[in-house]
Amino acid sequence: MTVLLIAGSPSTPSRSTALLESVGDRLQRRGARIERITVRDLPAQALVRAEWEHPDIAHAIAQVAQARVVVVATPVYKAAYSGALKVFLDLLSQGALKGKTVLPLATGGSAHHMLALDYALRPVLQALAARHILPGIYATDAQITASPQGEFRVHDDLAHRLDDAAEVLAAEGLKLPPMRGFEPIHFSRVRCSV
Repeated sequence: MTVLLIAGSPSTPSRSTALLESVGDRLQRRGARIERITVRDLPAQALVRAEWEHPDIAHAIAQVAQARVVVVATPVYKAAYSGALKVFLDLLSQGALKGKTVLPLATGGSAHHMLALDYALRPVLQALAARHILPGIYATDAQITASPQGEFRVHDDLAHRLDDAAEVLAAEGLKLPPMRGFEPIHFSRVRCSV
């Protein structure tokens, strides 16, 4: 039951990685084993030169092969996914995502780039033979805000969409039974009226 989180952001910290980790936390609470690939941490020269035999690149490709569920996150630049993610995805074989359930995630400055998930990233994931690509989740900068300490917070409207996506990944990709009862709720999310 391995879930692979692929962070395609060239910067750190990043909103897209915060979005990715938010999904990972939800799946980990369901009992999934989480693994990560942070593309910016892979050796740049080996990535650009497509050095499949480089130990770090070979390990990353093996992680993709072993995962049952893949969650890919990227910032949107000029109406497309990041170049860092592109270079990594280009290293994967034609059938690298065969039999896998994939959730694409993206972040951008405004809602104008929302379709980048469907018109830029989804065709690449389909070309890699993903079994099932869930509807992507796009978030604007306003939906993932940074604290003065640099920590990102996912807003409630987005959190509900992530809950739904994580539940579909758990059920369809990991074949986990539906959650029973209620998920623990942090006190900051409790609302009451008198």
